[in-house]
Formats: sequence, structure tokens, C-alpha cells
Amino acid sequence: MRGHLKVVVIGGGPAGLYFALLMKKANTAHEVTVVERNTVDDTFGWGVVFSDQTIENFRQADPETFQAITDHFAHWDDIDVHVKGVTITSGGHGFSGIARRTLLQILARRAAELGVDVRFHTEFSADAGADPIGLAGYDLLVAADGVNSAIRRRYAEHFRPEIDIRHAKYIWLGTKRRFDAFTFAFVENDCGVFQAHAYRFDEETSAFIVECDERSWRGAGFDRMNTDETLAACEQLFAQWLDGHPLLTNMRHLRGSQWLNFPIVRNASWYHENVVLIGDAAHTAHFSIGSGTKLAMEDAIALARVLNEPDHAPDAELDAMTGPPLSRALQRYQDERSTEALRLQNAARNSMEWFENVRRYIHLPPEQFAYSLLTRSQRVSHENLRVRDAKYLVGVERWFAARARWEPGTGNRERGAASSEQLQAASVPGSQFPVPPPKQSSIPPMFTPYRLRKLEIANRIVVSPMDVYSATDGVPNDFHLVHLGARALGGAGLVFTEMACVSPEARITLGCTGLYAPEHVAGWTRIVDFVHERSPARICLQLGHSGRKGSTKLGLEGTDIPLDDGNWEVMGPSSLPHRPTMQKPRAMSRSDMERVRDQFARSTELAIACGFDMVELHCAHGYLLSSFITPLANQRDDEYGGSLENRLRFPLEVFAAMRAVWPRERPMSVRISATDWVDGGVTGEESVDIARAFMDAGADIIHVSTGQTSPDARPVYGRMWQTPFSDRIRNEARIPTIAVGNVTEPDQVNSIIAAGRADLVALARPHLSDPAWTLHAAAELGYADQWWPWQYRSGKQQLERLVERRKQP
Repeated sequence: MRGHLKVVVIGGGPAGLYFALLMKKANTAHEVTVVERNTVDDTFGWGVVFSDQTIENFRQADPETFQAITDHFAHWDDIDVHVKGVTITSGGHGFSGIARRTLLQILARRAAELGVDVRFHTEFSADAGADPIGLAGYDLLVAADGVNSAIRRRYAEHFRPEIDIRHAKYIWLGTKRRFDAFTFAFVENDCGVFQAHAYRFDEETSAFIVECDERSWRGAGFDRMNTDETLAACEQLFAQWLDGHPLLTNMRHLRGSQWLNFPIVRNASWYHENVVLIGDAAHTAHFSIGSGTKLAMEDAIALARVLNEPDHAPDAELDAMTGPPLSRALQRYQDERSTEALRLQNAARNSMEWFENVRRYIHLPPEQFAYSLLTRSQRVSHENLRVRDAKYLVGVERWFAARARWEPGTGNRERGAASSEQLQAASVPGSQFPVPPPKQSSIPPMFTPYRLRKLEIANRIVVSPMDVYSATDGVPNDFHLVHLGARALGGAGLVFTEMACVSPEARITLGCTGLYAPEHVAGWTRIVDFVHERSPARICLQLGHSGRKGSTKLGLEGTDIPLDDGNWEVMGPSSLPHRPTMQKPRAMSRSDMERVRDQFARSTELAIACGFDMVELHCAHGYLLSSFITPLANQRDDEYGGSLENRLRFPLEVFAAMRAVWPRERPMSVRISATDWVDGGVTGEESVDIARAFMDAGADIIHVSTGQTSPDARPVYGRMWQTPFSDRIRNEARIPTIAVGNVTEPDQVNSIIAAGRADLVALARPHLSDPAWTLHAAAELGYADQWWPWQYRSGKQQLERLVERRKQP
């Protein structure tokens, strides 16, 4: 922009002061005033944390401020995790801390040096505006007034804020105990689970944040304590780490409890006319990833930059289309910073939810608990930990591999699991490839074996069930043989078929496979035999019924489009179509249910004849059994509708009939939609109860998907977007799970498995583009023990050489 601006900044925190000094530095003609109700020495936090990358951003923005800040840094690389009497250390994390008061003093001093008018002890009323304090006629008002921004509230209809007050409790304290590593300490007692986040920010003082879920908070009586009682109770909880040092508070001025609930703040728009949000007024990020002040100060850098960038020459036509230069600059600021804020808020939310639910993870072995903590935000991955601290990660891999050999996953012994002697010789009937003991002591978690009953799976990679709509009259053909056979040769430990339907009217489309006729048995047997004879992969048959989503065109012709002619009658729990354009289903009678139940049992018997290693019941994605579970489709008023227990009744009857005929030594899985992504539908909390119900009925593992139960669903997509649902079921219910959903990289798989978020990981689209995904992953990770078809071994050798060559500097 050209010329100078008269800028009023409301709020003298890090965002407001840093923006003010950068504006003045960029153009001394700018008139910049900061209005702050408190003094420069008033602060209600203790220390703030910055990563090494953030510090570099400070250096580029203003070397003088950078130097002053870094002169006061306390730096550390290690993270110490204390849990169950064990301390686990991971290095290479590269963070620095500084006292919040010191940071504000540095910024205020630098702002004054540059000519910023900083007015402490000055009240600003968002309703009255700047006139009463003599600052009328400003060009830009910067709302840096924090999480409880009065300016944001004044213009709420334009900013459209969303504020989510979280349920965990925390209190921000200090101590003279010097922590030389970023320290997480966990205490489990009869009252609940409590954690401390502690880090040193100067030569003699550390921040000490105590956090817990509300049930633990009330169980410990914190809701009835005054400040001194709270400090004494926290000192007792964490006495072994405080080493006799008292806990300190600087918030005695607050009325009532000093315990807080964290608010997640988002805004649809960050500016309105000549008013712009910055820092916590615009967004918040949970303190567990230390990015709130980072975001605020990087907002300041971006806003100051765009306001001082050259703009186009005066152009009335351009102004009419895009607004005046100030509006264009503020839009650029929002476009740039909202993307970064969303990325960090997503990571912060992952981290926050982990700490909110520590009770869920406290059962994990210390080694896995610490790894889960370190990777909780998804910003730090398995290979990223290797870069930071290779010795630590090799130790984790060795621990996990040794444990996984005899205790699958985190050691949860599945019902019917074999003895150690049996496990050594375990091999599926019909397979010529028993799983040999590994030669490498450090094995990527994804290449460790897994056991379900007496079925040993060579690695944790699963080829997802994927409809390919290529059958004729339900018969799997050459395409299915090549499709599934290629993926078995590609190294995956477990290959799922697409949903095989239990009757002609159970098909989704005319191209769907089935297992209800002799020719189907012959077709599937051919495929199973190939997989067993040519690879160590295990193969699982998924059985299902389309229900009210049946009688539609092939997927390549569109989604949920009824056939032009020749439609068959569809049925469901209630007479409600999946979409208005689809058939209205017949509400199932008891005789309908009995017939369908028996069809599932019959198909399961046929699966034995085919030689399948495992069978899965499809109770997800809005098909028949899924539609019984979700209240969006099931509005029955009999014993099969209403409560979750009633809605599960028919799916459990079907499962019981299948389990009764399926061999005891072979496992069964159930695929569920863990949420409908619709208000009033199945929730993540209910999914835990759904999983428990199937496990109690004899399931061995739950295949955790989500949605596709309603066209009104609004899923939140992203990397590994469904893994949190698997994580919740696995760790709350202590139930083995398969995770699925936009998992694309070996690094992601290793992180999921090692952290105990799932026991197996299913990949769909990556296997469509690369049938040998697992073989390629093994080469990339340097895992030489991965099985390859002997016919392809020269390709293995060449690929491993190429990978090594790429890794050389």
C-alpha cells in the first residue's frame, strides 16, 4: 500500500506489540498506537515456547528483537515422559522458552525505540470506539485483545466466530524447580488421572501446568478447594518431580477458581471494513503444542508485510471489483494466515484431545504411552522421530517387535489366541508360507506379525475391501483373480475381497459379487487358492447386504442412481429411502429378518468351502445391517428400533448365526461406521458400545470406518481422518481394530501401529495405484526381510539399490 496509515492496536500482548513495531520499522511515517489496559509488567502466564523454525522467522522479521529474545532463551532438546515409575527420554525436539513478562518487556522497549506510541493503563471500549481516548480517525483498528476479544464480540455478525469451550480442566502455575527437559509427568490414583506439563523458561523458573479431565478434577475435590488448597494438593500429587519446591501462582487477583477450560476460537472472517483480528482474537491453539504465541507473532509478521507491500496504481475499476487497497491487503493476510492457522489448529486439536483423554491411554505400556504422546498431534511422525533421535526410535522398534511376536498389538490377548509354542509354528491351512522369525532386530512396526486366534498375519498392511463392479451374475472372474492376486503378490499381510452379497437382491449393483451359488464358490475358490499357493498373504471374505441402497447402477455411472429398468425390491429397517431419488424400501418383517440371517449363515458356510482364512460382516456405510444401527434409517417402534441395544439386535443375530458355523480357530471381523457425521446419528461415543457388543458376541477385531449412512453427512476429511475413531475404540474398549481412511504413506502406518491407535491398517486407493505398495514400502524403509515373489527378486535388488542411491548425500 502507498502512503502512511494511522493504526490503532488494541491489546499490548505479543501479537499487538510485535505488529506495532514491525509496522513502524517498515515505514516510519505510519502513526501506530498501542492501547493496553494493564502495565508492561502485568502478565497472567509464566513462560512461552517457540520452535527453532519460529525463531528463524523472528530473525528475518526484525534482527534486533530476535537478538534480544534469544539472549533470554532457555533452550532444550529433550522431552521426558514420566509414567508408571518409568522415565522415557526422546531428544532432538529443539524448543526454547522465555518468560512471558520478559518477552513483553522486550517488545514494548523495541516498539518505543521505533516510535510506537504505547499507552499502558488505558481502557478501550469496543462500543464507544477510539474517540474517548483521542484516537479518532484511524485507518485501521487491529484487534489484538485476546481470547475474550471485545472487538470480536462487537462485530460478531461480521467475523462469525465459533468458540468451543473444552471440558478438561487446567491451571497454569510456576515453580523454582528447574526442569532441563520439557517434562510430562502422569499420576494415576483412585481419583483419576492427572498430568503436568513443565518446562524451564529462564535460569531459575519453570512453568508448571496441571491438567486433568473433569471427572478426575471433581474426584480429587479441586472443585471445592481455594487457591492455597489447590496449590498444596498439586504439590502433593507431583511431589516426586517438584523435589521440595513449592508451586507458585500469579493469578490470585482472579475471583473464584483459577482452573480454566480451554476455548478453541475460530472466525469465518478475520476482518470487517477497517477492523482486523490478530492472535488469540482470531484463533487459539492448545498450549500442549506451544503454538499460541507463535501463531500470534507470525500473524503480526504477515499483517505488517501485506500492509506495506506495493499495491496497484489507483484503479477505480479494480477497487469496484475487489475493494480498496486496504481491503485487498487484509484479504491477502486472511488467505495466508487462515491456512496456517487451520493447519496448526488441527494439530493442536489432536494434541488437546489426547490430553483430554489420557485416561484412555494410561493402560498402555510406558514405551507405547510415550510414543503415543510424542506423535499425538500428527506433526511428529515415526520417521520424523528417527531424524530427531534415531537411538530412541530404534529402541521403540525393537521393543515393539519383541512384544508383537508373542503379544499382538499392545499385548491384548485375543480370545482363542494360541500358546507361544503354537505361535512359532502357526500357519494357515492351505498356505505354503509360514511366517519366519525376522532376521533384523529393529523392524518397522508395520512389518511386525499379528495374530487373530490361530491366524498369523505376516505384517500389518491390509488391502481394503473395494467394490470393482466387474462381476456377472455375482460370479468373480478373471479381473477379480488378477486384482486380488496382484495385491497378495504385492506383499500385504491381509487382503479383503469386496463385499460379497448373500443373495441376488442383496447386491448393490448388477456388477457386485456374491456367495450364494455353486458357481460363486468355484470362482472364489480359484482366487483363494491362488493367494495361498503364490503368497503368504491371508484373505478375508467380506459379506454384506445392500439393503435400501441396492438396485443401483454401477459406480462408474454415478452414485446411488437406481437402474433404468429391472429394479428389484429393496428393504430396510423402516420404509425410508436413502435418498429422495432412490427406491422406498419395504420395512422388514420378522420373516424377512430370519431369511436374511439364514442367508448370511449359508454364505459363511460356503466361505469355509472356498478356503477363506477370515470372514468380515459388513455393518457400515448405510447398507442393510448398518441401516439397522443408525437411528437416521431405523425408526422402528418394536424391539429392533429405538435404543442402541435394540438397533443392534438384528445385526448381532446375524453375526451370531455366522459365528456359529464359522470354525472356532478362524477369526471374524466386523466393519462399522463409527459416526454418521450427522446430528442425531451414531456418535463416536456410541461406536465404542457398538464395538463392545460385537466383541462380546465373538468378533476378534473391529474394522473402523465412518459415514456413508446419510446423504446429509458432513465428514471432516484430512490425513488419517478416520484413525481417531479406531484409536478411541481400541483404547477405551481395549478392542483390536483396523484403521482406514486416507492413510497413504508407510510413515503414517508405522505411527498408527506403534502408538497403538490400531492393530492393522487398511489402504484402498494406494493399492489401486500401486499393487506392490507394501514391497515398495519395505524397500524405502530398508526392511530386507519382507517377502517378495521369487520371480520378482531381481526387481527387489534393483529397487533397493535405487533407494540407497537416492539416500546418499
